[in-house]
Amino acid sequence: MINGSTVLLGLLGNPVRHSLSPAMQNAALEAMAMNWSYLTLPCESNALADVLSGLHAVGCRGLNVTIPHKQSVAALCRELTPLAKRLGAVNTLIPLESDGWRGTNTDVEGFLAPLGDRNRWTGRRAMVLGCGGSARAVVAGLQTLNLEEITVVGRRSETLDPFLRDLSSDQAPLQGCLDDDAVLAGKVGGMDLVVNTTPVGMAQHGEAGAMPLNQTIWPLLPASTTLYDLIYIPRPTPWLAWGAKRNLTCIDGLEMLVQQGAASLRLWSGRDDVPVSVMRSAAETALKP
Repeated sequence: MINGSTVLLGLLGNPVRHSLSPAMQNAALEAMAMNWSYLTLPCESNALADVLSGLHAVGCRGLNVTIPHKQSVAALCRELTPLAKRLGAVNTLIPLESDGWRGTNTDVEGFLAPLGDRNRWTGRRAMVLGCGGSARAVVAGLQTLNLEEITVVGRRSETLDPFLRDLSSDQAPLQGCLDDDAVLAGKVGGMDLVVNTTPVGMAQHGEAGAMPLNQTIWPLLPASTTLYDLIYIPRPTPWLAWGAKRNLTCIDGLEMLVQQGAASLRLWSGRDDVPVSVMRSAAETALKP
């Protein structure tokens, strides 16, 4: 029960009404017997600095950050972890004692969890659709898997080129390709893993039934390809529904959401006993009609 001693946690973004984070975080907090409460906090971009200052002033213990603030919030942090600094994207904020926030990124940990044994991806090829804040975490995660090649597909060179410069690494050759490039079809035919980080296919975003890229390109995928869509509403997305009908391995974004949320809660609480299974169950229940 919320009372005068209840500690505030929250999610900053716009929109955030659809988020499952309150359901799973509050379920975990109850299981851990912590008098903390997690709320969605809608925030316009032009108010972000003021909101962060106000939340620190009232003793907020921690924040998650989602679209469209993951990159812009990094510039407002007093401290950044090495990972967050490299990515230029923050999804978790921890209050500093004096003033301001320390920014980090638990999306990388969350993204990798559903991929299982890292050794199975050695020497494979992966494609990432999109080059926003979530894509930065995905690429950073993929660069730990000893892949042969990572291809990032973007819509505009002015966005894609700096992305590639920022994330360049010796851990796996990073290539770029525009979504209207004629060579894209040939690249798709050699992929072992394709990850969609764009909002195409998300409920209430664009045309119902939409799939990333051109639908005619996907039949070129090998039968062994894994499709990983960061979207989890609807479940499945049109893209994953297509893949399931063709017996491709399909992963949606729910487990990533759960795992990155659990990692954030460990940082805020300083506890290692975060009940991941409770969080997963709560998220799945919240998804049901």
